[in-house]
Amino acid sequence: MKFKIALAQIAPQLGDQKANIQKHVQALERAAAAGVQLIVFPELSLTGYTLKDLTPDMALDPDVASPLQQIAAHSGGLSAVVGFVEQAKDFKFYNSVAFLEDKAVRHVHRKVYLPTYGMFDEKRFFAAGDLVRVADTHFGKLGFLICEDIWHFSTAYLLAHQGALMIVASMAGPGRGVRGMDSALGSAVSWEVLTRTVAQFNTVYVVAVNRVGFEDGVNFFGGSLLVDPYGNVVARGKTLDEDLVIAEVDFDLVRRARAQVPLLRDENIELTMRELERISRDRFELPFLEDPKKKSRASKTKVQINSRRQKSKRKTGKR
Repeated sequence: MKFKIALAQIAPQLGDQKANIQKHVQALERAAAAGVQLIVFPELSLTGYTLKDLTPDMALDPDVASPLQQIAAHSGGLSAVVGFVEQAKDFKFYNSVAFLEDKAVRHVHRKVYLPTYGMFDEKRFFAAGDLVRVADTHFGKLGFLICEDIWHFSTAYLLAHQGALMIVASMAGPGRGVRGMDSALGSAVSWEVLTRTVAQFNTVYVVAVNRVGFEDGVNFFGGSLLVDPYGNVVARGKTLDEDLVIAEVDFDLVRRARAQVPLLRDENIELTMRELERISRDRFELPFLEDPKKKSRASKTKVQINSRRQKSKRKTGKR
């Protein structure tokens, strides 16, 4: 299957959903005019990233009328991935993406790994998701991740083994550091290495859509990427500027890559599960959870050793 994809590298306005809805609608219109079938927006594209105490005010229930429905209504025949703050039924708030198709919300992914180190402070404001699932779409099975999620290799592994043909990562990646003679941003280099590795190891397409602009003194670098299942960069967004990158995805390339390099076919999932269970037991087992039989044998041995020592002392006259 072949289709056109658009990487909507926008600069959301912090806390201004009305302005951000307009940005989404404009990108949708441009993409539709170019024959695009799937458009992907960055992390928290409807709200901006550094929300902090604004988080509850920006939260949406995807099941009721909201900006998501407004965007879906303008999507026409396009499918779209949109970043937003989700309010759950129990009033927890999640950093989420919604997959819109046929003018409705078809799938929601809640960010699993919330960075809370350095400049990041997401655990103060968001609850962590606890599912990594593929979505059945018009394009086939797609997997969705949000920024930090894809830095944990297990997430892409889980999606690939559920049949994902493409992993869509919406991100809000800050620009940091400079590497090499060409003055490339260190964070941009790291993201490219990561996405190419994930794509090649899992024989999937990877699309990583970053935002641009400044918030609270933080610069977001853009540089969105589409990577094929061989790890080749197919398309790249501008650095530091808004961009609408349009490219072609061909899932026949996934078929060819998996035929030539059958990594998923040969993966021993049972071995992985068995070893992870063992590692989990070793990591989290506390002393008081020891096997009672082992503990009893150890105590009996200790008593026997102490008894022998006492007898030896009495024979030698030592106290």
